[in-house]
Formats: sequence, C-alpha cells, structure tokens
Amino acid sequence: MNYTLHQLQIFVEVVRFKSITKAAASMHMTQPALSIQLKNFQQQFEHPLIEIIGKKLYVTDLGNSIVEIAETILNQAQEIKYKTKEYEGLLSGRLRISSASTGKYVIPYFLSKFLMNHKSIDFTLDVSNKSSVIQNLADNIIDFALVSVLPMHLEVEEERLMPNDLYLVGDSPEFDSDRPLIFREEGSATRLAMDQYFGNVERKRLMLTSNEAVKQAVLAGIGYSILPLIGIKNELKSGSLHLIKRPDLPITTTWRLIWLKNKKRSPVAEAYLNYVRTHKKSIIDTYFAS
Repeated sequence: MNYTLHQLQIFVEVVRFKSITKAAASMHMTQPALSIQLKNFQQQFEHPLIEIIGKKLYVTDLGNSIVEIAETILNQAQEIKYKTKEYEGLLSGRLRISSASTGKYVIPYFLSKFLMNHKSIDFTLDVSNKSSVIQNLADNIIDFALVSVLPMHLEVEEERLMPNDLYLVGDSPEFDSDRPLIFREEGSATRLAMDQYFGNVERKRLMLTSNEAVKQAVLAGIGYSILPLIGIKNELKSGSLHLIKRPDLPITTTWRLIWLKNKKRSPVAEAYLNYVRTHKKSIIDTYFAS
C-alpha cells in the first residue's frame, strides 16, 4: 500500500461528515479534487470502505476499522510535530474550543494575545448553538466550552469570565403589541431565556437559527427579541436598535469556560487556562468596560 497522510485525513473527514461535499469544504478542497484522492485511497483495498446508496453515504465495517487506525496515525504524526517544537523550546499542541454562538463576541479577546505569543499552537474554534457545544464537550473532542448557562447533565469545572446581559430589543423604544416575538431555535441559551421570560404568552412567534439573523429581523422592524447586549452595542450607539424597558430585565447570566470534571488537561490547555486566569481582568477592563 502507498497512501499519504493527506489521503488518511480525507478519509477521516468523509467518515466524520458522511458527506463528500462537507468533507471537501472542511479541508478547503474542491469536491472533484477530494473525490480523486478518496478514490485513489480506496483502490488500495480489495473491499469497499464506503458505499453510496441513493444520495446517502454509508461506511462499511472495514471502513470503520480503517478510520480508527487512520485517526491514530494522524494523531501520532501530529505528536511528532509537537515534540519537535517542544525540543526547540516552544509551547506546541492543539487547543480546541467550542463556543455558543453569541460567544463569538467574547472569545476572540480572550485568545488573541495567547495565540500571538504561542504561534506553534494549532487552534480550532467551533461556534454553534448551546446544544452542539455541550455535545462536543460530552464527546470529549474539545478542551473547553464557552457557555453562559451550565449544562445540567454533565459534571464540569468552570472559570467565570464576565456577565452576559440580555435585553428586550426593538427598532424603536416603543413596544408594539401587534408585532411578533422573534426566537432562536431550540437548544439556544438565548431561546431558553426568552421561553422563561415570556412563558406561554399568547402572541405571534417567529423562529430564526442565529443571533445575527434575529438581529437583522429586529433591525428590519419585523418584531422584538431578547438579545445579548454584547452583540448589539454598535447598533445601540447608532440608534438603529433600542432597549425596551420591561420588568425583570435585563436577564443576567455569566460567560464561563467549562471543561469536563477530572479531565487531564494537555500542556497547551493548562497554559491557556492559566493565561485566562491571569489576564481576564485586564481583558475585561480593556475591551468590555461599560
């Protein structure tokens, strides 16, 4: 057999996504280019590794066995690179963080100088809704999760970062009872906050799948939503969005880094946590002071 590490990575991504199209996007390749490399890899085996039936991709028993070995090989190849960097006196390794969608306004400021000071680190940030973030944590495929609400079914440890204030927002300061409420999808922490605040109030509801989509709908005057203050500061300054005064608002939660309890942290993860603990006050004072 004469396969390359690149072909192994392609096969792992195809199995992970169960999709050639999504694997190609993940690896920043065109679909035809990835398909050629996948075909060259599969031709080295007498039995199929994947099967495409209709429009659905299935992994065979042999394919599942091969992907486990491939992941081990790829991890060991990474370790060789990291050991070389360690020999040169550089902090190296992988740092993997999943962030709730609104956390994209927070996490870059808690990362930028750390990554600038440790250029040998391979960093991955996945931004999704709270349910997906917690699933990544439960599957132990990330080092840290950035959330504003703690998971109920996982034992975790945490490092608190900063408050997360949520307000009712509209395109004008007045509240028009004829306009609908605009909600995030199920699994979002913002959706949970709105459900708890409004309860079963009878009025028209719309559902959108990202905070940015919700914000644009509010800007367009479609309706009202509860949104994190951190994601709308520019619109408030420009006067295109307004905070609507209501009882018991704002709702305040806390942005926090969490990790699985008793998880053995890698040297990179340990260094990052120490960095956050040491610098979080200065980061908040510099970038998030009111």
